[in-house]
Amino acid sequence: MVSLLKDYVNRVDYESYEDFKKNFKFKIPENFNFGFDIVDRYGDEHPNKLALLWVNDFNQEKRFTFNDMKKYSNKAANFFKSLGIEKGDTVLLTLKNRYEFWFSIIALHKIGAIPVPATHMLKAKDIIYRIEKANIKGIISIDENYLIKEYVKAEKRIDKDLIKITIGDKTHENWLNFNDNIQNFGDEFERPTGVDKTYNNDIMILYFSSGTSGQPKIVKHDFTYPIAHIITSKYWHDAVEDGLHYTSADTGWMKAVWGGLYGQWIVGTGVFIYDYDRFDPINLIEKIEKYKINTFCAPPTIYRFLIKENLSKHDFSNLKNLTTAGEPLNPEVFNKVYDIFGLKLKEGFGQTETVISIANFVWMEPKPGSMGKISPCYNVKLLKDGNNVDVGDEGELSIKTDNVQAGLFSGYHKDEKKTIDVWYDGFYHSGDTAWKDEDGYLWFVGRNDDIIKSSGYRIGPFEVESALISHPAVLECAITGVPDDVRGQIVKATIVLSKGHIQSEGLKKEIQNHVKTITAPYKYPRLIKFVDELPKTISGKIRRVQIRDHDAKK
Repeated sequence: MVSLLKDYVNRVDYESYEDFKKNFKFKIPENFNFGFDIVDRYGDEHPNKLALLWVNDFNQEKRFTFNDMKKYSNKAANFFKSLGIEKGDTVLLTLKNRYEFWFSIIALHKIGAIPVPATHMLKAKDIIYRIEKANIKGIISIDENYLIKEYVKAEKRIDKDLIKITIGDKTHENWLNFNDNIQNFGDEFERPTGVDKTYNNDIMILYFSSGTSGQPKIVKHDFTYPIAHIITSKYWHDAVEDGLHYTSADTGWMKAVWGGLYGQWIVGTGVFIYDYDRFDPINLIEKIEKYKINTFCAPPTIYRFLIKENLSKHDFSNLKNLTTAGEPLNPEVFNKVYDIFGLKLKEGFGQTETVISIANFVWMEPKPGSMGKISPCYNVKLLKDGNNVDVGDEGELSIKTDNVQAGLFSGYHKDEKKTIDVWYDGFYHSGDTAWKDEDGYLWFVGRNDDIIKSSGYRIGPFEVESALISHPAVLECAITGVPDDVRGQIVKATIVLSKGHIQSEGLKKEIQNHVKTITAPYKYPRLIKFVDELPKTISGKIRRVQIRDHDAKK
């Protein structure tokens, strides 16, 4: 086995989920650094092993071996050091899906500096918030004029001298060009010692949370975090040695390192990156077919678009596993994906604060709509008023914080109050509500803030959304609560229609009656609004809070 996986787990293979849950353990070395211990080790021992295959919409294709990744990340590290970037400095990365993201993040890991990836769709106010909250010292960004202009606006409103680097061919005043400059530096970079040495409990990466319910928080993870993603890649994605895994995610979303870096490279699979400008389901499918992707992960939103297309002429024989996370999976989508691909979608659940914590792991038969079972990473409980709930009852997903080997965040950066708000009584409280069935499968109900209380009933948005999405006219939808003098709240559906369907009062009535036949009649949406698109985070999660806030202002 070429893979380095065996060096970081007590066992590689398991006979069943029960065997996995009972016996799996990480092997955590002292002072682990992903840049040196994974990237450089592969580069030295297996230099021609494929690390990254990158393509875009302009017929550009680049293949990078681990030897390439070692050399380019070393050049980048030397360049960054020459600018004064040191251990503990924070660097904002708005690199979309450019391959230089991988050079840069590995280089920062080697230095011990702290990457802070963010979406390329930031506006000036978002940039200011991130620079100030994370005390950013440097920026590495794609060179699109619209984004650089937002940075210029932001810089005028803050008193800070920033290191600024662009990726691409354009030149911008007071910005250094990444590709031009790294050519001037050597491809050797020694592992730091002394005060510059990195330790397991040092901050390795900061990611802003998705911001579904307010201003994003800064989640911090230490240097053991990549090891925990072995669970994600090997036992959920089912990534294969010398295969090719593709997770559709922008690098501004933590799902990009869930599915495009840490676990995949430890396991020994190559990472595929499709750097598209605008999402097109057929283009994506053609890339999966052409490059013979073995394992694929995407949010349910993308699968919803895929299943609306005619894919009968495409060859998916290389695909061996499909996974999804980021928002709940509707059973309707599960069934249609199975019809098209012949594979059962394996849903998983995690947060920016964790790695995969609940999933339909490789040995399990998925139940459509269920998140799956608990990962051996964590001791997960469903709590209500501090007590475990019974089978079938709803409780908050909570992770016991003692004896966690790796993968749980170490708090919100420079925000002790918000950390205490979710980390108390020996548990990390996720803010998500679920219930467990008699077989140990967990079922998502909703974010605590999203649950609707109407006429004494508690209504989770996911169940109603699942009923709605099974109607052929509904492409996407969001369920929220609207204040009501009689019922407390009533259910509102905000709906994006499928191609060929036209909004009308008759269609509203038809959809309402459809929901009544699928789920309990009291859950049907008394209000329906048709829209062209739903408000979402960069990760593809629906921002129900934005819909609620808009309704509250009326």
